[in-house]
Amino acid sequence: MADQLNIKNKKATFQYEILDKYIAGIQLLGTEIKSIRDGKASLVDSFCMFDKGELYVRMYIGEYSHGGYVNHDPRRERKLLLTRRELEKLEKKVQNVGLAIIPLRMFITDRGYAKLEIALCRGKKMADKREDLKERDSARELDRARKRF
Repeated sequence: MADQLNIKNKKATFQYEILDKYIAGIQLLGTEIKSIRDGKASLVDSFCMFDKGELYVRMYIGEYSHGGYVNHDPRRERKLLLTRRELEKLEKKVQNVGLAIIPLRMFITDRGYAKLEIALCRGKKMADKREDLKERDSARELDRARKRF
């Protein structure tokens, strides 16, 4: 079951410099987990924020097709489940240094739980993005040259 679902935030590695990664559980409703298993979640415009010492993620999870009147709000805030020590560490870094917490990947474990891989990130400048593009292009050219010989 873990290999069936792997939703990624492809823009995150381009827009942010990743400093530290964590894996967090998500507090979900019944129709939300069913929608995630159907692959109706998106991490593109998602972000994490602190509220009264708790970490919440705002992300899109589409409505479940068979939900009826008990369906969930697609863009509601969902609580992330981390240890108290991890939460305190993240909150200090976000407040003092001006870093952001961005979701990178969502997956389902072998036991059927939805997990979210979050990262402590610093935004990249335009010059950093250009350097990444140059490195990517040069790596592509090297791979093409290796295939020829």
